Amino acid sequence: MIRRGVRIFGIAVVLARYRLDELLVELPPLKMARAVRLIPWGRRRVRELSRGARLRLALEELGPIYVKFGQILSTRRDLLPADIADELAELQDAVPPFPGDQARAIVEQELGKPIDQLFAHFDAEPMASASIAQVHGARFHDGREVVVKVVRPGIEGRVREDLELLGALARLARRYHPEGERIRPNEVVAEFERVIVDELDMQREGANASLLRRNFEESDELYIPEIHWSHTADRVLTMERIGGVPVRDIEELKRQGVNMERLARRGIRVFYQQVFRDNLFHADMHPGNIRVDTSNPDDASFIALDFGIVASLTPIDLYYIGENFLAIFNRDYRRVAELHVEAGWVPADTRIDEMEAAARTVCEPSFTRPLEEVSFAELVISLFEVARRFKLTLQPQLIMLQKTLLNIEGMGRDLYPKINIWEVAKPELESIFRERYGFRRTARKVGRELPAWVARGPEIPNLIHEALKFAARGRIRAELDSRDLESIADRVGTHNRRTPGAVLTAGLLVASALLAANEVGPFLEGHSVPAMIGFAFSALIAWQAMR
Repeated sequence: MIRRGVRIFGIAVVLARYRLDELLVELPPLKMARAVRLIPWGRRRVRELSRGARLRLALEELGPIYVKFGQILSTRRDLLPADIADELAELQDAVPPFPGDQARAIVEQELGKPIDQLFAHFDAEPMASASIAQVHGARFHDGREVVVKVVRPGIEGRVREDLELLGALARLARRYHPEGERIRPNEVVAEFERVIVDELDMQREGANASLLRRNFEESDELYIPEIHWSHTADRVLTMERIGGVPVRDIEELKRQGVNMERLARRGIRVFYQQVFRDNLFHADMHPGNIRVDTSNPDDASFIALDFGIVASLTPIDLYYIGENFLAIFNRDYRRVAELHVEAGWVPADTRIDEMEAAARTVCEPSFTRPLEEVSFAELVISLFEVARRFKLTLQPQLIMLQKTLLNIEGMGRDLYPKINIWEVAKPELESIFRERYGFRRTARKVGRELPAWVARGPEIPNLIHEALKFAARGRIRAELDSRDLESIADRVGTHNRRTPGAVLTAGLLVASALLAANEVGPFLEGHSVPAMIGFAFSALIAWQAMR
């Protein structure tokens, strides 16, 4: 406890030194740290910096875990002002490397063999070093070149301590800061914990890469390096070593004669394929994680790296976010409003006409400009920000999607500034949706699930009979936890238009139960067929009412 208190005070000292007083003034346990402002630290120009720059420098001084936290925080543009989010996005996840002999020892411990048996050569000097792991070059005995990613020694304990500390700070901020309820610091820290814990697991990262590689196995647009599972464990990941030109090296790409327009359009298509076709997307696609295969300059393709952060959407969110995109493409603002309500992102009692007007106010001015000048990613983010006044709630996966869309669009415009995002994205999404939700795919899905339905069919009469028996004896109980309540709330928001049918359904079922309990309960206990017929008749009427 004393150690945590000392660490919290140390954080407060750093924040005060960078004149981040607004983060301290409402937290009584940290107020004393404001005295640090009176000490001449040799940072006379700190006041001249923007608040975002001051926060970025403070996080860099606090250490690599806080740098990683700032990077994740920069994706929460639904919570942060744009100037702070932009500055935090500039945080560099680069820290001094740990010794090569420690990396060798970790590899040997994890893989259970001496390094000489595992590799013909293992570079002691790392190729790159970050807060969670560092990367070493190596070569198999058969001559194949690989890279070995090794988790930092002792990082798990440090992460656990810092997470506990961040959690304590989040609770203080939630309690004392005037914006605590809006910023929701507890949720931000929980999101960070999910991300960083996943990044510590090299087996998980390898599985992410393997699935992405399978999804694009037949593609000539995106290449995913092969994972070598025989040389991969919880703290060690070995994968194929690839070349390519960093996507941020625009001058080199031009020097090699790369068709920049084709490459930019390809990047947009790859994003929509990952999200809407496969429902599995690389959620950390900043320029440092993307290279370009220039072996055929006129038909260059992308190479993706670092698969620690991979995300997917729930089937419901996937459908509704795609429909929202299409509605925006078609300037159908009423449909945008209806989709927000149907998806449960805003309360069921939200007025459609008011939200339609808000969506039109945000989107319509953009269409007065040439489409190649319009940022679709920024438009989507602005739309979600406006929807916040309608009590918009978004899941972390949707925030990740926003960030990735922003990164991909920015990369596309860096490669080819005149690219028309709309011209590429709209037909790609329409094509994917026709395939994903078309008749053929639906029929295949029904065909796959039909045997399971048939197998469970004989159980249904007995289950109905037992339920009616329990109802007749007053022994039915409901157990709900918070996740159940959230699910119910989501379903109510999504299906608010079906309320009359739902009420009728509930009424019929309750009536059936009461009939069984009070009128013919003893008879039904020994005869399930009448109960089955009555229940089926009730369900049929209710289904017709809800159509």
